[in-house]
Amino acid sequence: MQILFQTVFFLVSVFIIFYSYLGYGVLIYILLKFRRKSKKTTIGDDPGVTLIVAAYNEQDFIQTKIHNSLSLNYPKDKLRFIFITDGSTDATPEIVKRFPQITLMHEAARRGKTAALNRAMKTVTTPIVVFTDANTLLNEDAIKEITKHYSDPVVGGVAGEKKVISNEDAKAEAGEGIYWKYESFLKKQDWDFYTVVGAAGELFSIRTELYEELNENVLLDDFIISLKVCSKGYRVAYEPNAYAIESPSDSMKEEQKRKIRISAGSIQAMIMLKSLLNPFKNPKLFFQYVSHRVLRWTLCPLLLPVIFFLNIWICIHTGSIFFYLFLIMQIIFYLLAAIGWVLANKNVKSRMLYIPYYFVFMNASVYLGFIRYMKKNQSVLWEKAARKKLE
Repeated sequence: MQILFQTVFFLVSVFIIFYSYLGYGVLIYILLKFRRKSKKTTIGDDPGVTLIVAAYNEQDFIQTKIHNSLSLNYPKDKLRFIFITDGSTDATPEIVKRFPQITLMHEAARRGKTAALNRAMKTVTTPIVVFTDANTLLNEDAIKEITKHYSDPVVGGVAGEKKVISNEDAKAEAGEGIYWKYESFLKKQDWDFYTVVGAAGELFSIRTELYEELNENVLLDDFIISLKVCSKGYRVAYEPNAYAIESPSDSMKEEQKRKIRISAGSIQAMIMLKSLLNPFKNPKLFFQYVSHRVLRWTLCPLLLPVIFFLNIWICIHTGSIFFYLFLIMQIIFYLLAAIGWVLANKNVKSRMLYIPYYFVFMNASVYLGFIRYMKKNQSVLWEKAARKKLE
């Protein structure tokens, strides 16, 4: 009986991990085949838009960001720009001041991005607001592609696409780039099914009236802002033709800093958004939120080591060829991940090895992020990860 219980627990655990990373995407794809409905957008008058950029010590890139923002294909009288440079100790505020088209908001004190966004949002008078990071570049038609979705009254927000550009010198690109390509695929599936579950801060938009002032200790402002829109009964659309271009992290060490912060923020977000875990309030949103996000942040990292050691225990007590083969595959996978880690430290790039390495690395970051969150060591004044320069 004990063997049976351990075997069933093992198989269920494997299924949960498979479902979270691959099965959910397959299931959504199949469901959409049976219930394909085209979402049509009606292009009407261009609504007023405010583009908000929070920049901290970005003197090396901020002028490029400004030129990119001012060149966006949108009626000039309908597009307002707010750049917030709170706490910057370099020339970032002075550079922004050179451009009269941009409203500069600056305070000497650095209280974090959420505090800066709360302050900026109090001055927004346009019906639509677009958030974008200071270290990204937007495609020319990004704003037009985003605003067309607001002709549908059920759309409360729009998530753009994040593109990590290829860079032969960037060790993190192989894993990070593939991960975001897969996430973009899932976002499209999510939107076709019901709603995007959490936008990325590189580029997303909401109806201004739906913005809810956040606690200044929030770590993942983009994720929480977009999901609070969903909690109000609205949906977040996905628009792949509006995209933010970003270079990969300078190294896996820099990417780890970013992932640990995101993991700590994910734990915080689940607590702040606990109402979304009520399956009766909005069944579709609950299904997507748990399948796409919650499982990856909770059960999956916990089950990976359980599966490995439980696999060994079952092999010892049953001698099953199937479980021995599964154990061998696990050992090979983790060996490839370890080799990928060694190569990363030696600046040797191998796409095949970075995939298992990045998978293990992401799940290990959840543990480190959880520890950091519980110890309250993750400040909103986080040190940003270094990235390769965009050309």
